[in-house]
Amino acid sequence: MAPQDALVVRQEAEPDHAVVPYTGEDLARPKLGPANPFKDEATTLKRKNVLTGTAEETYISEHTFRSKHRAIERKGGPEREYQTGASVKEQNARIRSAREKKGDATIVEGDGAYVGPWARYKREEYEIVREGEELASDEEYEEVTDEDDVVESGTVLRAPEAALARRKEVEEMGEETTTFHGAEERDYQGRTYMHVPLDLDVDLRKEPGSVTNFIPKKQIHTWRDHSKAVTALRFFPGSGHLLLSASADSTVKIWDVYHNRELLRTYSGHAKAVSDATFNNSGTQFLSASFDRQIKLWDTETGTCLSRFSTGKTPHVVRFNPSAEHAHEFVAGMSDKKIVQWDTRAGNEIVQEYDHHLAAINTITFVDEGRRFMTTSDDKSLRAWDYNIPVPIKYIAEPYMYPMTRAAPHPSGKYVAFQSSDNQIVVYGANDKFRQNRKKSYRGHNNAGTAIDVSVSPDGQFLASGDTQGFVCFWDWKTCKMYHKLKAGDQPVTCVAWHPQETSKFVSAGAEGDIRYWD
Repeated sequence: MAPQDALVVRQEAEPDHAVVPYTGEDLARPKLGPANPFKDEATTLKRKNVLTGTAEETYISEHTFRSKHRAIERKGGPEREYQTGASVKEQNARIRSAREKKGDATIVEGDGAYVGPWARYKREEYEIVREGEELASDEEYEEVTDEDDVVESGTVLRAPEAALARRKEVEEMGEETTTFHGAEERDYQGRTYMHVPLDLDVDLRKEPGSVTNFIPKKQIHTWRDHSKAVTALRFFPGSGHLLLSASADSTVKIWDVYHNRELLRTYSGHAKAVSDATFNNSGTQFLSASFDRQIKLWDTETGTCLSRFSTGKTPHVVRFNPSAEHAHEFVAGMSDKKIVQWDTRAGNEIVQEYDHHLAAINTITFVDEGRRFMTTSDDKSLRAWDYNIPVPIKYIAEPYMYPMTRAAPHPSGKYVAFQSSDNQIVVYGANDKFRQNRKKSYRGHNNAGTAIDVSVSPDGQFLASGDTQGFVCFWDWKTCKMYHKLKAGDQPVTCVAWHPQETSKFVSAGAEGDIRYWD
């Protein structure tokens, strides 16, 4: 066979002729020559040759791809991926020069103290003033912390208008108001709604959990006064004759569970959505935490705001200590990875800080009669603490763990149920070892991407949870078998709670804003 018959041969052109040696059709032709006997349809690309080059398949691990992708992003683009040795040395030298000195190892505190590998980077805070401009006043600047904004050295730190508006909003929200909605504040004997009613067919003064619980079957009432999603539901401690609800409409409301089932009082004073609310041990006071970075202590009966607490960060969860000795103290899980402890008698003075988590705090659960507590975070870990000691006594973090967003203690005090973000509820022991009970895993609901409450019945027989599809799910505590599902709307059900005295009374609420009462 002549070469001209097998290959596309470039013709020699005359000096005065303009010749295009290859056309698009020529480039798109398949390669000619001996065939590879080891190739088949499964391993051969359908489009081996394209107009812009040759397409090839390659296989790399997920780790290699992610590492390469992040390296390119970190260095500013593909053109900077491969740098010369000199440029790398110059870049490292600039980084080292911008870092503070390690200090003297013989000095523990004060100027020149040893910081070693924890030395921070210097940050120049200035702005360039052009001709005709004036420096802004100090009020127009907002402090920038490492947790809030990361800026390079020399970056102008001009506070945006949104920061000024937020600061004014916080300054102007100091007035707390309350509105009574009931028929009358006191009855003929001068008693307020705080008095536990005695004219009912159920004894509300008995020990919670002393009666056998059953799964509710039907809805018996709906409260519809919240304009946005409900974020927390709390029955009055012990009796359960009142229901406290917090909402994204920045208000907290208290409802009458018996008699007319009416709205009794509204507590207003937060500028943004309320993230959590909780009663103290006696129910005479309660705390509300909000995205306006404020925690407020309210008088349940009068609606008066007694104290305000703030660290400048958003509180996600607040809990009073259940022990009688520390009943006036509470802890709050913050968005800056810290757990902060306050004494309500000492004002806004922080008593203790627990700072070992690596991400925002999700849950705080007291165990062992208030002597210890367990916390979970977005860092996918669980930690146990001795109260008043800021060093964890137990640290649990496994590769298969997911963030645990809500928690509920078992009435026996031996276990704590956690809502895991992988569509299951897991159980950990509340004793000295704090081990996971691998025999107990409650599945069948959908909770991924949403923080959904979990609640244990007062007798410890049933476990309940919400669902992102609008269901309320019930399981048997011992067998982990799902018993029943109640349809409670079309939007996620995020709040659930068992009545502490009734046999089958139950409340649920969520993104719809309605509070549903079941029996």
